[in-house]
Amino acid sequence: MSTWRDDPNAIPPWNERPKCHCGFRTWLQVWTDPLPQGKKGCRFFKCPDIDDDFKACTFMQWIDTRPLGRVSSKEEQERRVRQQQIRLKGKEDELKRRRAELGQREAALKIQEEQFQAREAQFKREAEEQKNRYKEPAQSSTTDERNKKGKFLRFTQ
Repeated sequence: MSTWRDDPNAIPPWNERPKCHCGFRTWLQVWTDPLPQGKKGCRFFKCPDIDDDFKACTFMQWIDTRPLGRVSSKEEQERRVRQQQIRLKGKEDELKRRRAELGQREAALKIQEEQFQAREAQFKREAEEQKNRYKEPAQSSTTDERNKKGKFLRFTQ
């Protein structure tokens, strides 16, 4: 019975792929560079966290010790399309998460702004009340003093 390890065109089941130290399931890739010598065409597992945020994961695990056969350009193109779809899905998920975060921050800012406006209105009311408190006694005492002086002047004349 042939397994995916024996067939160079077979793709291993997801649950049989190793996890890298990032915690991601790895991708199956084929080495295309001429160096190291004898590795061109060999399959290996690689972490999908590549170069998106300049923190590329370097996990790599060889499957084959020697090339097993050629991978057609169509298969290579399909693999690249799948990789691109996975990257795009990851970016979409990140964008959704950031939008949700932004919504929460906007809601918090709106609450803070409302609280600020309420405090500002309270300060204005308190300042107005304080202003009125100092005006009323001052006006009545001056009026009382004038009346007293007027009465005093009337009695002395």
